[in-house]
Amino acid sequence: MDFKQIDYLLEIRRTMSLNRAAESLKVSQPTLSYQLRRIEAEVGFDIFERTGRSLSLTPAGEQFCIHLSAIRTEMRKAVEQCQNIGGRYREGIRVGLPVRPALRLLPEAIRRLSREFPDVLVTPVFHPYDEFDRFLAGETDLEFTEMGRMSRTPGVREVHLYYSAIYLIVRDDDPLASRAMVGEEDLSGRTLMVGGGSPPQLEAVQRRVIESSDVGYYNSHDHDTTLVNVAVGSGVCLSPGFLRGDDPGYRWIPFDCPERFDCGICAMEKEDRPSVLRLIEILEEVHSEYSGPMRPGARRAWERVRRVAMILAGYATAATPDPWRSALAAPEGLSAPHRPRHPSCMRDRPARRPRRGRTARTSPCASPSCP
Repeated sequence: MDFKQIDYLLEIRRTMSLNRAAESLKVSQPTLSYQLRRIEAEVGFDIFERTGRSLSLTPAGEQFCIHLSAIRTEMRKAVEQCQNIGGRYREGIRVGLPVRPALRLLPEAIRRLSREFPDVLVTPVFHPYDEFDRFLAGETDLEFTEMGRMSRTPGVREVHLYYSAIYLIVRDDDPLASRAMVGEEDLSGRTLMVGGGSPPQLEAVQRRVIESSDVGYYNSHDHDTTLVNVAVGSGVCLSPGFLRGDDPGYRWIPFDCPERFDCGICAMEKEDRPSVLRLIEILEEVHSEYSGPMRPGARRAWERVRRVAMILAGYATAATPDPWRSALAAPEGLSAPHRPRHPSCMRDRPARRPRRGRTARTSPCASPSCP
């Protein structure tokens, strides 16, 4: 079979009519019937049952068409990928990950890499969580992983990137949605979604919550099914932060527990391409700068929430210096040139070029503390 015959067969399956399929494919109906007979003779079984002028798939034909559709899709992706590499790029790097948020800073890493290696194409490859078959088969060059998951696999090395906390997912109209942080006691009387291939750390938290609190549980097949169940109000769920998406209608609340996920990326020890090694270094750099997958603003908000919790618990007072405010403040005796000392003061701002016919001026400051 060639790919033209596969296209013929898939179009017949889509239209379930030789006449409509022939019209869509721009061939004659006798030609299409002849090609169908050749395919069935080659594979050795009937793909369609003919009853008068109607067609219906046989059980074997239905499975055969499903596999052919997957093959055709993969072939199209391969052709498009190779066209990109052949036209502009000389090398490709494939990064495997379960969901886009697992490596939120990957786009920034790709931008930095392109400055040093403009002829290298980096492509994300998405697959189910905790699936390493493609990586071990050489279909991906780098793979997102939890540290320790691949440590016993010969010839594989792991590189730490960030830590990910555990979150409680609820509807945005849930009574807990306004909370800055929740604990085990807040789930009393609720239904917790469990299962779905949860990592060991998450399973330990789920068991502890169910055993120590008045919490019911409901088995869910996977993460996406769990989110659907949360959306319809069937319960709530605990999830690693690296799975956090931007779907509307949900609220991700930090869950108070000591468990966290050590997230990183793995590569083959024999990998020696400079572009791949440099991409690993850049991923370490960007995650070190931003302290994990959260944006700097989100991290600042998280630190302030933690500070308020410490004040309420008695571990700190309002007079205790805020580490973020101290870090952002200008050094003693120096003013920050990028912002005024007072809201209406213009003296610390660099003078802008006046428009034609006008003179430059600054607004006076009414504050008695302004020099």
